[in-house]
Order: sequence, then structure tokens, then C-alpha cells
Amino acid sequence: MALEALAAALPPCAGDIAANLAATLAERTLSGQQRWGCFVAAAHAVATPVVIQAIEAAAIEAGLDAEAMAAAKGAAAIMAQNNVYFRALGLLANPEYRAMRSGLRMRIVSHPGAPKDDFDLWCVAVSAIHGCPDCLNAHEAPLRARGVAAEAVQSALRIAAVVHALSRVLAAEAALGA
Repeated sequence: MALEALAAALPPCAGDIAANLAATLAERTLSGQQRWGCFVAAAHAVATPVVIQAIEAAAIEAGLDAEAMAAAKGAAAIMAQNNVYFRALGLLANPEYRAMRSGLRMRIVSHPGAPKDDFDLWCVAVSAIHGCPDCLNAHEAPLRARGVAAEAVQSALRIAAVVHALSRVLAAEAALGA
């Protein structure tokens, strides 16, 4: 599996990341589609090509269908936009901007092409990577209101953290020519 090769390529200082990758791949709190969608969305959020390629290949091998793959990529795309916009609103001292319509198209949020719980978990993963508290809360609260367990949200957060770390370490190693 390409993901195992990536884990093996990590330097010794990132041994915890390799162990956490194995743990997140093996966990079963999320359905297979939810788990692999989190991996795909997180990989696209970080945008390290070798990680995207390995995760997409593993997700396809695990049975993630084309529609769910597209929805996970869509979660990464829309949250790349929304996380910047809504995080900025939270950083601005002037509350006037929060009262304004964003003027940004976000149709995929209401029509994601995957079950809403899955899409919201993927949005949580991407929003964690981008550090947007408004978007984290906007997707976590409905999940919890629909009965999704806190452990499922935590799993999405763990996957995001591990994929982010894996991507950053591998990108740094590549930059150093390692």
C-alpha cells in the first residue's frame, strides 16, 4: 500500500506520526466512507501531491466510490474558501461584517452528493486544518444535533491532524532533498 510506503519514508523524528497513521487507518468509529472521505478531504486541504495520490489510491482500493470521492474533494474545496472568509470575520474587530451576506456561492454545502453526516465530518476535518472556529462549530453542532457521537467528530479531527502532520513532514523532507 502506498500509505505504508509514505509512513516508512518518515524520518525517525516523526515516528509518532507513522504510528498515528496506522491507528487512524485501523479505527472503526467512522464508517469506511466517512473515514476515507476524511482522509481524502484532509489530503486535499494540505495539498501535498504524494500524500493526495497515496490516500486517493488507498481510498479507491478500500471501496470509496467516485461520488463520495468527489464530495470529499468538494468539502476540501468549499472549506478552503469558507475557512478563509469566516475565519477573517472572526478576526476582524468590526462586527459590521458579520451582519453582511458573504456573497459567496456555497451550493455544495446543501447538496454535497453524499450523506450530510459524512460531508459535515469532512468539513470538520478540513476546518480543523485551516483553523476556522466558525466553520468547525457550523459543522460540528448539526452533527451532534443529528445524534453523531463526539467520538466520531474526534476521529475526523484525529485524521485531519495526522494527514496534516504526514503531509508537512514529507513536504519538508522533499524540500531538503531527503
